[in-house]
Amino acid sequence: MLFGFAMAAGLSLGGAMAGENHPAIQKPGSSAARERMTIVELQPHRQTYSIPLPGEGGSAGRATLLNLNPHINVWYLLRLQGSGGTEMSYHVENPHPRSQTLSLDAAYPHGLILAGSAGWEVCTLWGKGGSGPLQDAARSNMPYAPVCGARLYLRNATTGHETTMEKMAGLLRDTVPGGEGLVSLVRDSVYAHAYRVRAGETPESEPAAGRMPPTLENGPEAAVLDGTQGTRALKSIQLGIAIEGAGTGGLRPGAWYAARDNPGLYVSVLQLNAVAPPILQSYPNRVGPPDRVEAAEVIYLVAFDLQQLGVKYSRGTDHPRVGWSDHLLDRMKDTSLPGPDGIGSIAPLMATGLIPPWEAERTVATFTGGFKRTHGAFKYGALALEHFGSHYGFLENGIVFSRLQPGLATLYVQDDGQVEMKTWTEADNVLLPRLRYARQNGVPIISGFDPTSQVSIPGALVSRWGDGNWSGSADRKLQTMRAGVALQERRGKRFLIYAFFWSATPSAMARAFQAYQCRYAMLLDMNALEHTYLATYRRNGQNLVVQHLLHEMEGIDLTVQGQSVPRFLGYPDNRDFFYLVRKETP
Repeated sequence: MLFGFAMAAGLSLGGAMAGENHPAIQKPGSSAARERMTIVELQPHRQTYSIPLPGEGGSAGRATLLNLNPHINVWYLLRLQGSGGTEMSYHVENPHPRSQTLSLDAAYPHGLILAGSAGWEVCTLWGKGGSGPLQDAARSNMPYAPVCGARLYLRNATTGHETTMEKMAGLLRDTVPGGEGLVSLVRDSVYAHAYRVRAGETPESEPAAGRMPPTLENGPEAAVLDGTQGTRALKSIQLGIAIEGAGTGGLRPGAWYAARDNPGLYVSVLQLNAVAPPILQSYPNRVGPPDRVEAAEVIYLVAFDLQQLGVKYSRGTDHPRVGWSDHLLDRMKDTSLPGPDGIGSIAPLMATGLIPPWEAERTVATFTGGFKRTHGAFKYGALALEHFGSHYGFLENGIVFSRLQPGLATLYVQDDGQVEMKTWTEADNVLLPRLRYARQNGVPIISGFDPTSQVSIPGALVSRWGDGNWSGSADRKLQTMRAGVALQERRGKRFLIYAFFWSATPSAMARAFQAYQCRYAMLLDMNALEHTYLATYRRNGQNLVVQHLLHEMEGIDLTVQGQSVPRFLGYPDNRDFFYLVRKETP
């Protein structure tokens, strides 16, 4: 078949995103920096296909299809322009990026050409005046509306759920002068104190003799413990995930237990006072000592086997945003731009805050992402003086929402599913064409691993409040509820580890990740259970079994007609999140 489309390629594969001439990454004050763009222009590898639309007496308009990143081949933007200049935009998602491509052909002016290994077919989507299946899908208001026999989905605008606490905080920030200060006061006094009290609740324990956990030959590396302190089992903890091999005697700190009936998931608990002294004494110039509460609190961890599970990322319906952070120096803000990358919204793209329906069946876990944009930039230190204050970058399905900044901790997933964590550099921009997901959040908690001492290396800014943008209490004690994520390697296997802390400083987080010999670690979000939420899923016949890391996280989910509906999986959410899917057998 000969396609009768006119193709205008986007920018070259190695060009604008990595170079210093891209308008979104100019220094403040330059003329290029003052050029306003949409998120479409921010995509350096986009490809554009365009055909005329027939009408009475000649052309009635044009259809334009943009593949926003051909390397990833997931998100497309379809524009239908009428003869009178009216234009409608549709955000189309391709659920089969490895086996299906989309294009236009002037010989078939009322739809898309879907091509795959079995051949091609025409999917009719619009007729005269633009009416047809595509418009019906847009009117459905479904976050993902199937078209072309569910070979494609139209993404529609939707409202993401937010908790009462988030609503009140947003109202204060947006409408009350000094509202951010009021939010911080409540967060850093009332909530931080409550979490510290919870962390200080001493769990019941007893000797663990005879209650050794089962040996997990293919599981994660256990924590390195003090031989005298690691022999007790913790009881009366709030773990909400059912595990194998625990019995009724409690959990041994630092050991890993397989999640029941959910292969590839493991659970562990830890107290820092059980960690081996050489770890607690390492790098004293970078890591502060844990206080009494941090030393005794129970830390909850979940490990994901990356051989069995894939990692994906989704922006929420509202967060993180792409405008300016409130947390940067005034002189680093170019007021002629709506945001640091030259855009102030993600329009005409649509964020759903929801796991796609074709991936729901394989999803085994979700957890909340990183900071909102309002706190996602630097006010102090070297990073505050670079790249418009070094706003945290993020990508979804190969689309740049906010540019990845050098010097920031980054979790990313390549187009082949490989998961990596590292401190981003300018040289790493060569990876951008092949990145499917990426999320930055501050600076590293763990930045490497010393093979000689067999000790993880804490990040250089772990104990530096302003330079690390750690947030926390106004008196810089930094202690509050926090969550973090790390990479661990054992015997050639790799594990993504999520950790929850009731009340901790970045230093206490570093010691925990050091105990498990992690290669890299970074902060996620903090200050509330909805910001540190993790849930797991498994199927029991036709029933979905939802288990939360902590029982108290169950209250974050919605209840509809007496049935609990899980966040991210059952309804749209306003916050970004990661989700783990079981890999398909080739």
